[in-house]
Amino acid sequence: MTSPTCLICGARFQPFISFGRQPIANAFLPPDGVANEFFYELTVGTCPRCHMVQLGELVDPSKLFHEAYAFYSGTSKGMAAHFERAADAIRREHLGRADPFIVEIGSNDGIMLRHFAKAGIRHLGVEPSANVAAVAIEQGVRTVSRFFDDALAREILASDGTADVIFGANVICHIPDLNGVVSGVRTLLRPGGAFIFEDPYLGDIVQKASFDQFYDEHVFYFSTIALDALFRSHGMEIADLEPQSAHGGEIRYTVRHQGAGPISATVAATLARERELGLDRPETFEALRRRIERNRDGLVALLRSLRTEGRRVVGYGATSKSTTVTNYCGIGPDLLDYISDTTPIKQGRVSPGTHIPVRPYSAFQADPPSHALLFAWNHATEILAKEREYLERGGRFIVYVPDVALVP
Repeated sequence: MTSPTCLICGARFQPFISFGRQPIANAFLPPDGVANEFFYELTVGTCPRCHMVQLGELVDPSKLFHEAYAFYSGTSKGMAAHFERAADAIRREHLGRADPFIVEIGSNDGIMLRHFAKAGIRHLGVEPSANVAAVAIEQGVRTVSRFFDDALAREILASDGTADVIFGANVICHIPDLNGVVSGVRTLLRPGGAFIFEDPYLGDIVQKASFDQFYDEHVFYFSTIALDALFRSHGMEIADLEPQSAHGGEIRYTVRHQGAGPISATVAATLARERELGLDRPETFEALRRRIERNRDGLVALLRSLRTEGRRVVGYGATSKSTTVTNYCGIGPDLLDYISDTTPIKQGRVSPGTHIPVRPYSAFQADPPSHALLFAWNHATEILAKEREYLERGGRFIVYVPDVALVP
């Protein structure tokens, strides 16, 4: 579905880059299943009125989140620790009332809510992908496999009462009907309650030129400027925000009903800084497009040079982000022997669009390549520590954010 107008306010959509014909980012297919592969045009643009950065063509959510969804949050030790810290902060700062209730939108395999389940705190996960929802349920996390909207919010309100906290991590930016989500949050959240969510931050994307953050699941790319306008239109306001290092740079926002409490000075400071960065001006995104094109050309040149030298290069991490990189840059099996990944559901399959084989991590360990293209660069600290022996033996990682470089 192509949207010529802003999904938030209806103003005319203004594209600034196209990544061309792209497959579904997380649709790793069996080798014999590529004949009917789905493609769409990955175009990103801005809204001149509310300044929300968003996709121009949307993929039906049922094609993205389903019973064969291939991402499990619990596979990363770093993310498990991140959500444990988040759960501790929520309990300490927001759940002081008797018999509190927390709802998580896009709860995945229950990696965050399991801390509340173990503590006997009333909770509900809302997860549309049935397979990962089933994992959460098996671990004792109360979960409903639905998409969150105002209708579901009213059902939860009727059965459980108002929520003290509504939480979402790397999911709110996925939902095309963002007005419907905010309406549902406003319905379900108790007066004085907190809507806490974290998503990739547009400021980091612009500063790092992290173009692989652009893919089908990420419908929106949040700035505080755009979110401030959105929430105010629904009678809500951003009360606080906190930068996060997860996924290459995020912000965790705390939103309340208007007038429900004090507003942190950090909010005004961030709005001012974003205007200095030009996150509300089209020329900023034209400059971003030029940087992205430079990085694309530099990455392809490096991979071709290594291949000419007889070097063996593999991909590290069969991430959704890798799909944007390989298809936009034209990187296929001619440049990467395979992609190594620890997720069993992806192993033995091929990458979307470019059909690079995905092999288990044991293949990487058994016969280390000279170079590994680090698609999972947002977990670089965790990975470099894990691969100390590989690096000591002379192995090199290739990164392309914020620039094309070899590590170490």
